[in-house]
Amino acid sequence: MTARTNWAAFSAAEPDLARTAEKRFGAFTHHVLATLRKDGSPRTTGLEVRFLNGELWLGMMPDSVKALDLRRDPRFALQANPGEGQGMGGGDVRISGRAIEVDDPVERAGYVEEVGPPQPFHLFRTELTEVVRTSVEDEKYLVVQVWKPGEPVRTLKRT
Repeated sequence: MTARTNWAAFSAAEPDLARTAEKRFGAFTHHVLATLRKDGSPRTTGLEVRFLNGELWLGMMPDSVKALDLRRDPRFALQANPGEGQGMGGGDVRISGRAIEVDDPVERAGYVEEVGPPQPFHLFRTELTEVVRTSVEDEKYLVVQVWKPGEPVRTLKRT
């Protein structure tokens, strides 16, 4: 079984990659979430995310198909918005893991106080299984950084 961890633990283990990922997600409001449908096929939808109090949070409208997908199967992949045109300033960042729905009133109240989402809503905190950053270096190298819980970042570079 793959080890899982929250954003704070990832940030402590790999602070540079965590800062880069937060900056990449912070560049745009909407990103792409992949979930699994009942039949196991993928579904992609838009989503806003928040990095708050050591967690990566996913908030969703009530009974949205993505929320129902995550209730049934918590596995997800999250892709940072690549932006306009061909440039991906800061590289491409993807996060995979499990989304855990938050029902605790105190936890939800803290999120509401900070973010102020429309009510009602689904709230999920994440357990990370992988963070990947892909970028171009010196206009000729494709650089892929891969992090998994309990492992150092692996960096692959190719021309």
